[in-house]
Amino acid sequence: MPARPVPADPQLATESEREVWQRLVRQLGADDVVLAGVRLTNRRKDFELDLVALMPGAGFVVLEVKGGSVWVQDGQWMQSRGSGTAVIDPVGQARDNLYALREYVEQDPRWKDSSRSRVRWGHCVVFPYSDVDADFALPETPRWAVHDRGDQESLGERVRDIPMQQESRNRTPDPDDVELVLEILRGRQLPVSSPSAVADDREGEADRLTLEQSTLLKVTRLLNRVEVRGGAGSGKTVLALTQAKEMTRGLLNRDGEDHSPKRVALVCYSIGLAEYFKRQVAAAPRKHRPAFVGTFHELGQHWGGPDGSRENAAFWEEDLPAQMAELASELDHGHKFDAIVVDEAQDFADAWWTPLMRALRDEETGGLYVYSDENQRIFSRFGQPPVPLVPLVLDHNLRNTKQIAAAFGPLAPMRMTPRGGDGVEVRFVAVATKGDAIDAADEQALELLEAGWRHRDIALITTGSRHPQQVKLAGDSDQREYWRTFWEGDDLFFGHVLGCKGLERRAVVLCVNQDEVSDRSRERLYVGMSRATDVLVVVGIPEVVREMGGDAVARQLGI
Repeated sequence: MPARPVPADPQLATESEREVWQRLVRQLGADDVVLAGVRLTNRRKDFELDLVALMPGAGFVVLEVKGGSVWVQDGQWMQSRGSGTAVIDPVGQARDNLYALREYVEQDPRWKDSSRSRVRWGHCVVFPYSDVDADFALPETPRWAVHDRGDQESLGERVRDIPMQQESRNRTPDPDDVELVLEILRGRQLPVSSPSAVADDREGEADRLTLEQSTLLKVTRLLNRVEVRGGAGSGKTVLALTQAKEMTRGLLNRDGEDHSPKRVALVCYSIGLAEYFKRQVAAAPRKHRPAFVGTFHELGQHWGGPDGSRENAAFWEEDLPAQMAELASELDHGHKFDAIVVDEAQDFADAWWTPLMRALRDEETGGLYVYSDENQRIFSRFGQPPVPLVPLVLDHNLRNTKQIAAAFGPLAPMRMTPRGGDGVEVRFVAVATKGDAIDAADEQALELLEAGWRHRDIALITTGSRHPQQVKLAGDSDQREYWRTFWEGDDLFFGHVLGCKGLERRAVVLCVNQDEVSDRSRERLYVGMSRATDVLVVVGIPEVVREMGGDAVARQLGI
């Protein structure tokens, strides 16, 4: 059996080095290792080691190979090749390389911490095309440390004898020593492939594209009633936030247009999205923060409206909006708004628009900027702003990978151009019953962690009943505290599709934990799938998912 070459097919500088490497591999034993092209750097210089033989039971030998014609002239080594003649120092190179390699190995904590004593090291030179007299000798170079053309057939045996000739005081290495040297030469604490790092790079590009798209806001400066429509991943939420901050900050007057600071409200329905907005504006100087940021219902409480029980749907859907309409009418001019920006406007009922319009300082000309995606209408409420709006359309997907965008594309309100970059294929995990879905989703989340994703990169989102961990974390406590864990916690996030609109996670396990199609199921599937920016795993009963999303989505998921 030949020796083990590391690497198996090295890129060597010269043909002479390759010939010597092949001979060593062929002539040494199965327990031996031949290293080729080893590079080291210390504080003094860089070192390039042609070949190193690691031989248990013998020692470690560094070989310096010199092709062409090599001879000694006036006490100096000379080499002649096709490019000319040069003074060389092969023995000095071999010796310096040996010391550099030995120091590197012995200073490594893995060698030091194992309390290993020094093993036998040696060095030699190989001249595969030159002849050296049998009686050759120099003070620092005995004949047995030089291997010429005539020594090549017995090169392996001669190299094995080197440590015995040069160093008899130290111990001979064993196979464990050899493996440890190999491990040390691979390095330590090496950077590993990180999906999060790839996601960071893709997110940076998505942010750049979203900023590029924000030039659309220049158009809205000339309009006071606008609806921006776009599918998931089109950057609507970022644009809504940017617009609210820009109008609050104001701009220099241009072309006679009024770009003075405005009193602005930024409103949405879901608590999670509202908490995202609050976190974003909190970093801005106080003068640049919108006058109000939060949910529609928080706006009512801001005006002095009552709080209600989470179980009393009629209060939130009907009673509070009616009271808010009265409260808005009673607001003095200083507490009303020049403009209102509404994100995820498809969630708003007809009755909700009345208090918003009354909260404008000028109901006829006050700004109303609405961001919506009709295919994300997952609640059974249908409302439209009571005034005509100029429609603007976002038809580029900037936030999701092309694979994820293609998977939920059939559910989107329009054909979207994917610009989010390439990623991994969307994966579907089939289960037999909805009871199996939670356990299977948990397993998929663990696999993402094992693949290198961080806890805070991952969300497990359900479409049916809430995950037991979400019930434990949220319970009946303040929902704002629960949603803060979406950003501040270092743990995996457990959520429900109804609360995650406008938000995103790099890696999402969408758990379709239902065994029949319910009201607005198609929209729920669309929202859930589009929350993932980089990796999406869908878990569910194949027949149910097919019925929810249709044949086109089923084909994308491989069902």
